[in-house]
Amino acid sequence: MDFLDIRIIDIVDIVLVAFLMYYLYKLVRGTVAINIFVGIVIIYAIWRLTELLQMALLSKILGGFLGVGMFALIVVFQQEIRKFLLMLGSTNFAARRKVMQKFNLFSSEKKSSTNVESVISACYNMSKTNTGALIVIQRNNSLDFVKDSGDTMNIEVNQPIIESIFYKNSPLHDGAMIIEENIITATRVILPVSNDRRIPQRFGLRHRAAVGITEKTDALCIVVSEENGQISYLKEGDFVLFEELEDLKKQLTQDLN
Repeated sequence: MDFLDIRIIDIVDIVLVAFLMYYLYKLVRGTVAINIFVGIVIIYAIWRLTELLQMALLSKILGGFLGVGMFALIVVFQQEIRKFLLMLGSTNFAARRKVMQKFNLFSSEKKSSTNVESVISACYNMSKTNTGALIVIQRNNSLDFVKDSGDTMNIEVNQPIIESIFYKNSPLHDGAMIIEENIITATRVILPVSNDRRIPQRFGLRHRAAVGITEKTDALCIVVSEENGQISYLKEGDFVLFEELEDLKKQLTQDLN
């Protein structure tokens, strides 16, 4: 009967642990970290088994290893921990805000000043000529840690400027462009490249850099492929699918707002 004596808080506890495990798996899936994660789970299971069987010596050794190993885990899973905290701090806050807006707890919603129309139009024109481009649009998280690697700019976003920057013979076309609000603040920016093995081989360094910066921050990325002119949209380290450019414009506007 004790087994059937389940409180509401126990159900909540189980659900929260399930969500935690799901997010942890989602973060390490497709990376080298998944093998380390599985190894840790196996060691923990063996440690619990040795405690159950009262194998004092082995239990003490494994327990000590797991205790000291927590510091090593912080180093090994540094990127995954950062992404997990970013997921909690940015994505979930945005979701909570939408819920509160439905109950009129926020009287008005902040509108982005970014000229989305110009950005999409420039990407469309560059895709027709197979002009490679990598555009990063800042949201809440600061991008100063990557802006310093490029050239400082202070130009209002408009279609001709974007196309001229990524023109193949332009000295500024290499690297990424950073947009803050409606200002191009940096060009030729070097971004961190993702090592995620799930990224298809057909995608090059531009796409891997877009995945990398969207993994580490809540920025949005638009990539134009130099190989085939395909336009890709990335958010939270993943590719966001769309059918028409009008769908991309709506999605980008929604994410910026």
